[in-house]
Formats: sequence, structure tokens, C-alpha cells
Amino acid sequence: MSAVPPGYAPPSRPDQQPTGSRRQRWLVVATVVWAVLLAGLTWWSVRNDPPTVKEQRSLDQAGPVVDRAIGELSAAIGTAGVPALLPDRLTRDCRVTPLERGADLERGIEVATAGDDARAALRQVADRLPARWRAGVSTYDGEPLLRADAGDFVAVEGRPGGPGRVLLTAATGCRPVGAGYRPPAADAAGESAALARVLGRWGGATGSVQVLTAPCPGGGTTRTARAEAAAPADQRLAPAFGAGAAPVVDSLDRYAREGDPAVLAERAGERVRVAVTTSCPA
Repeated sequence: MSAVPPGYAPPSRPDQQPTGSRRQRWLVVATVVWAVLLAGLTWWSVRNDPPTVKEQRSLDQAGPVVDRAIGELSAAIGTAGVPALLPDRLTRDCRVTPLERGADLERGIEVATAGDDARAALRQVADRLPARWRAGVSTYDGEPLLRADAGDFVAVEGRPGGPGRVLLTAATGCRPVGAGYRPPAADAAGESAALARVLGRWGGATGSVQVLTAPCPGGGTTRTARAEAAAPADQRLAPAFGAGAAPVVDSLDRYAREGDPAVLAERAGERVRVAVTTSCPA
């Protein structure tokens, strides 16, 4: 038998590796498996789970929700007044986070009412909105305020917009831009032709015709054609619209009439703004 020098440790065979080395390898394997599992769960959650904050849905994803909300509002107006879609407002350069800029989309409908009871008009709209929106009318700063949730953190509001006028809006709040917002397109030839006939009495439109549209909840679209014309400040608006349904509003500066399409006109100095609208079915 040969002598073993003091302090010498013979090499270990492969089946005699230290326990600590095997534990370290298992920790590495478990970490890799957990990372893969976490990545898979994150991928599935992003594509299937509902958002928990509005920043999880970019403007191109939230924009169609706003468009559908405008269609729901159009159908809910019913006999509350004479509606007209408003041009959308896209506010850029808002702050999603301190380090990320975004954009805020708001679309709306103006409604001319026969009287000044805005609360009654807002309640009528709220009562006809989908139950899942949880719509209600409260008081804010002494005035009635309609609030509802159209889903995906799209806020719906309604408030007085002046005497005989109610404004209904749907807005995204500040969102990541993503691919951006693309407004829906639709054929508004009938509304545009009716608008041209009216404006022809004042010499025609002084600018381009703007067409606005939104999808109706039951199919089809609501459409508004808007333009301006020059008109004498002392001339009543009613004669330009000829015979038809009894007007809801008929004054020197405003005219509103229900129908298919409906007509809403308002004077601004020596110009008159006219909107011709086909609404979603109630």
C-alpha cells in the first residue's frame, strides 16, 4: 500500500460529484422553465385578458369603441331632440406616463332640444343606453351630468351646451398612439345632396363639406354632412328649409327639424352652419 501525502484528496468519480453542484444545476433548470412559463402566460394574458388600465389599449384599439359608442348614443337620442355628429377632436402630445406621450380622442353629438330642460333630455338618453354602461344622471356644479362607461375605459358624458342644446361625448383619455385613429368612412350622398339644396339658397357652401359617420348598434350607420354658407344676419333661417315636419327650434339664429334626414342650422355672425343627419334607428 502506497502512502498518501498529507492534505491530498483523491479525485471524485462522476457519480460522486458534490451535492452542491447538482443543486445548482437544478436551480438553473428550474429558473429557465419558470421564465418560459412566465413568458407564455404573459403572451396569453395580453391577447385574452381584459385591460386593467386604459394604457393597455392604444388609440387604434380604443378608437372603434368610441365610434360604436357614438352609434349607441345616436340610437338612444330618439325624440329627445334633433342630433348632429360633431367633428372629432384628437389632442396629441398628452402624457401617458412621465416618459411616454400619447393622444386623446373625443367624438360627440350635439342635440337641439325644444326647451331648456337638459336634465329631462339627458335622462331620456341615459334610460335608453345599454344596461352594461351603467348610465346615470347626477348634478355637477349645479348642472345635470350624464355619465356612462362604454367599455375599455371609454368614458361617455352628456351635459348642457347652452340654451336648448345638449352635448354628448365619448372619449378615450390619454392613450398610446399605436397605429393611430382612423375615422370610419361611409357613403353620405343623400345627406350631402340635401345639404347642397339648402346651402344653394344662400349661394352654396363657402368651404368643403365635412362628412362624419359612426356604426349603428343594429347595423348600418349614422351620418352627418356639415358645411357653412354666407347669410344675412337679419334673415330668418326657416324659409331656406321649405316645407316639412314642424321644427323643434325656429328662431332668428337657430333652426332644427326632425326627419329623415334631420336638419340643424345655427347662425354665427354672417355665416350659417348647417348639419344634415341620418340617425341610428331608436
